[in-house]
Amino acid sequence: MEILVASFNEHKIEELKPLFVSHRLLSPVDLGYGEMEIEEDGSSYFENAFIKAKALYMLTGMPTLADDSGLSVATLGGAPGIHSSRYGSKDGRQKLSTAERNALLLAEMEGVKDRACAFYCCLVFLYGPDRFLSVQETCPGALMEIPRGEGGFGYDPLVFLPELGKTVAELEPEVKNMVSHRGRAARTMNVLLQSFDPRR
Repeated sequence: MEILVASFNEHKIEELKPLFVSHRLLSPVDLGYGEMEIEEDGSSYFENAFIKAKALYMLTGMPTLADDSGLSVATLGGAPGIHSSRYGSKDGRQKLSTAERNALLLAEMEGVKDRACAFYCCLVFLYGPDRFLSVQETCPGALMEIPRGEGGFGYDPLVFLPELGKTVAELEPEVKNMVSHRGRAARTMNVLLQSFDPRR
């Protein structure tokens, strides 16, 4: 099945493709759409994923997969959370770079002993105006004091997985796909899609 991914983040799309090998994932750019601003004003990962899925579904009529994900730090009351990609940005100014966001988060956590955190991922597959499937998963870890690792993207160099002894950015792609929030959510979504028939 051809599925449109409601994202202009090429890193995210490339990470999703090997997780959905039975389907052909397309980006909006593949269909000739330039980057557009979708206002993610929901109060949860699910609401923001649904907003993105619906925006692209209404534009194209294609079955659409949207991902909303982020990093939640316990001591910060769950921040950056749903604002992870816009963390530290002020009204009227551009988003911070990945390095700037990571540095800001580490500065806010300087000297804090409780460094428990978790990645969250909510996937929404929308195949009709009011017909959808949704899955949410997590990947718990501990926040590093300095970044480590060159792989992945976003906050990956900051999140240490004690059971593997590595940060997410130090994992081989195959291992990351097994343990990450996005990999876990994708496996469950794939099970749901095995019985999906858009004609019904």
